[in-house]
Amino acid sequence: MRVYTRGMPIRSLPTLLVNQIAAGEVIERPASVVKELVENALDAGAGRIEVELEHGGIELIRITDDGCGITADELVLAVAPHATSKIAHVSDLDCIATMGFRGEALASIASVSRLALRSRMTDDAGASVIESAGDETTEPRPAAGPVGTSAVVRNLFFNTPARRKFLRTVQTEFGHCQQVVRTLAMSHPAVGFRLTHDGRIVLELSPEASPRRRVVELLGTELEDQLVEVSMDAAPGEGAAGGLAVWGLVGRPSLARNTTKAQHVFLNGRPIRDKSIQHAMREAYRGLIEPGRHPTAVLFLEIDPSAVDVNVHPAKAEVRFRDQSMIHGSILRLVKDALAGADLTPDFAGGGFGTEVRWGASHGQAGGGHEASAHAFVDHFKHLNPLQQGFVYREVAAAMSDEAKQAAPDTLEFLPALVRSTETALQVHNSFIVTEDADGLVIIDQHALHERIMFEMLKERIATGPLESQRLLMPETFDVTPEQAGLLEALGPLLKRIGIEAEPIGPTTIAVHAFASFLFERKVEILPFMTALFDVALSEGFVPSEEGALHDVLDMMACKAAVKAGDTLRPEELEELLRKRDVFERSSNCPHGRPTTIRITLAELERQFGRR
Repeated sequence: MRVYTRGMPIRSLPTLLVNQIAAGEVIERPASVVKELVENALDAGAGRIEVELEHGGIELIRITDDGCGITADELVLAVAPHATSKIAHVSDLDCIATMGFRGEALASIASVSRLALRSRMTDDAGASVIESAGDETTEPRPAAGPVGTSAVVRNLFFNTPARRKFLRTVQTEFGHCQQVVRTLAMSHPAVGFRLTHDGRIVLELSPEASPRRRVVELLGTELEDQLVEVSMDAAPGEGAAGGLAVWGLVGRPSLARNTTKAQHVFLNGRPIRDKSIQHAMREAYRGLIEPGRHPTAVLFLEIDPSAVDVNVHPAKAEVRFRDQSMIHGSILRLVKDALAGADLTPDFAGGGFGTEVRWGASHGQAGGGHEASAHAFVDHFKHLNPLQQGFVYREVAAAMSDEAKQAAPDTLEFLPALVRSTETALQVHNSFIVTEDADGLVIIDQHALHERIMFEMLKERIATGPLESQRLLMPETFDVTPEQAGLLEALGPLLKRIGIEAEPIGPTTIAVHAFASFLFERKVEILPFMTALFDVALSEGFVPSEEGALHDVLDMMACKAAVKAGDTLRPEELEELLRKRDVFERSSNCPHGRPTTIRITLAELERQFGRR
C-alpha cells in the first residue's frame, strides 16, 4: 500500500517555471515556434511573411511580417504570460475568430530560448525592440525597422538541455518547420510567404487571390488534373448544412495514400485534425480506394465561430463542433456527390497506381521525373491478379438474345488467338478490354469492372428488401472455429438480408438451409462461400448492423459472380459490359478500391512514339 507523506508546502510557482511548464505543452520543437509566430503574423493582418531558419530552426528562427505591429509600451506585456489583445471577456471564448487567443505563445518561447522582438506601427517614427531570455526581459529601446514585427528566436531549449536532447536531426526538424509553413500558406492564399534555410530560398509564394492556385502550387501542378472541386455555400439556417460553407479539392482515387498526411482541413483559416471529418472522407471514398488507404483532400470550412469550440487542445489542432453530425453528413454528401459527377479514370501518366508502381513525379514533390514507359505499363498489368477465386461469368450473357449469340463469331480470323475483337473493343489475354474514348486509349480489367457492376446491381436489389432465397433439399454443413461459431447469432440479420438461412447443429458445426438465388444462378458453391464469409467476418471484426459489413458481404458475392481473368468473352458480351460501364456509378473502381480502368491519353501516346 502506498503511503503519502507531506513534502514541500503549497506555494506559488516562479514565473519562469510556470512559463516552461506551459512551453512543454505548446513548444515541442522548432516547428512549434514557427507555427505560433506565423499565426501571430496572420492575426496581425500581414500581407507578406518571411521565415528564416538556421540549423533546422534549432539555432535560429526569424519571422518577419508587415502586419499592424505592436506599440513600444506593449512589447514587454507581449512576452508576459497570458497577455493578449485577442480576447477580453469569458464570453469571447465562445466565438474565437483569430488563430491565437491564449496569450501564452511568446511567454513560452521566451522561457526556453533567447528571444528578440522588434516591432513598429504605421504611425510610429521608428521601431522598438526588447530582448528576453528565461525570466529576464529588457526594457524597450529604439531600433531601425519597417512597419510590422520581427521575432528572432535563438538557441532553442538552451536552458532545458534534457528537452534539447530529444530534438531530431537538422533535416528532420527543418522538414517539420517546412510543413508548418506550407500548411499555413495553403490556408491563406492572399498572403505571400518566403522560407529560407541556411541562406537558401526553399519556398517562395506570391500573394495569390485564388485558393485553387495556391493549393495546386503547394500540392504540385502535375496533380491539377487529378483533383475534383467541391463547393457548398449555405446562409445561416438554410438547408441541412446549417450555415456551413465548404470549398476544396479532393483527389481521384488513384491519388490515395497510405496515411492521412495528404488530407488538409482548415476551419475558418485554422488547420485542424478532426476524426469525424476523416471518417466522412473514408465513407465518401468507400469502394473507390483500397482498405487502409486514405484520399488526398484539401477542404476549407467556414462556419460561425460560435458553432465551434477551438479551446480543447494545447496546440489548437483539435476542435469540437456544436453539431458534429451535421458536419459529418455535409462533408460525406458533398464529397460523394462530387465524385459521382467526375471522371475518375486514372491517366496512365497521371500517377497513383498504389505504392509499388508510380508514374511521373511523386505526389506533392517538385522536380520528379516522368518515368512512365510502355515496358513499365506491361509489367504493371502482368502482376495484376484477382484477389479471390470465382466462377464463370454469366450476367452479360443472360442479357443477350439467342440470335446474337449464334451470330457472334468466337474469334476473328485475322487476329491472333490472344485477341478477341468487336467494332469498338478488343479483349487481350482474356483479361483486359481495350477500347477508346475522346481522350485516348482505355484499358479495362474485365474482372474488376464486372465485379463493380455486380456489386451495384446487388445494392439496388437489396435496397428494396432481402435478396431472393432458394431452399435446399438437404442442408449443407460446414465446420467453423469456436470464435466463428459465436458470430452466427449476430450475423443472422445480415445473412437474412442476402438470402441465406443458417443455424448451428453442434458446437462448431453450421447447417445452411437456404442460399441466395443470385449465387445459385452464378454457380457459386455454398461451402467455400460460407467459409470465406465467416473468415472475413472474424478477421474484419464485422459489426453486422453497420452498412460497412453489408458492403463487404455484397463485395464478396459480386467477386464470386463476376467474370474472371482468363474467361473468354464474345464480342457482344464485350459490348454489353462496356455499355453497363457507362450506366453504373463508380465504375472506375471495383468495390475493393482497385481501378477497373486506366486511360493512356493521346498526348502520352504521342510522347511514347516520339511525336512530341
